[in-house]
Amino acid sequence: MRLCGRRRATLAIHDLPYNFIAFGRRRAGEFIAWCERVVSHTDAVLKPDSSLYLWIGADQKAGFEPLPELMLMMRQTPFASRSLITLRNQRGYGTQKNWMCVRQELLYYTQGRPCFTPQYTEIPKSVRGYYKQVNGHRTENTERGRGPTIRAGNVWFDIQQVFYRMEENVNGCYAQKPLKAITRIIEASSGRGDTVLDFFAHSGTTLLAAEMTGRTCFTMDIDPIFCEIAIRRLEHFRRTGRTGWQNSNPFARELGGEDDE
Repeated sequence: MRLCGRRRATLAIHDLPYNFIAFGRRRAGEFIAWCERVVSHTDAVLKPDSSLYLWIGADQKAGFEPLPELMLMMRQTPFASRSLITLRNQRGYGTQKNWMCVRQELLYYTQGRPCFTPQYTEIPKSVRGYYKQVNGHRTENTERGRGPTIRAGNVWFDIQQVFYRMEENVNGCYAQKPLKAITRIIEASSGRGDTVLDFFAHSGTTLLAAEMTGRTCFTMDIDPIFCEIAIRRLEHFRRTGRTGWQNSNPFARELGGEDDE
């Protein structure tokens, strides 16, 4: 509540730190109880008509926890489930004895009747078909669509996973989400001038995406290093127009490297 004052947000995007389970820091039950408090605090500062997006992992070596546990917990909240989105990574991990893990899960929830604006990918419509009669004329799907490209579904295979050769890369932020993914969420589930929440700033991607799309963002992080990174990334963008540091890092000056100017 102190983060937002009297303002209420239209949208919240949280990248839940499910590495607490991956590295054995918390049991699944403890983590879910903690997530329940996060969702409760989020609900307290959202508008009656609002959206909530939760990034979450699924450990395929441990019954896919904590994804199913989180889904069950969310059934007890005021939020209604809307979609399970998969972001496909271009690089994965695994062995020769299992399918390579190349996905990240994103849960989409709403309460009330929030706005939603369909988003379009950069992939051109190339498959024709799905013929039907419209006003007495035989049409196919590319004619009936509202744009020349494919509308985004709940499998995002058109977004590049962040890696060190990309401008938006922030070294040391290993859970960094692609700017394009966060921008898609913000533009779909909020309007210009709206307030967006992110309780886990990490690399500052939500803060930056809000700046670029004309929204206000309230964000925080328990780690002061990530708070400083988020602030420096926004300042860096305002100064240079760049979205990250690529091969450099936010603390290059302190480390004796080249300035980011």
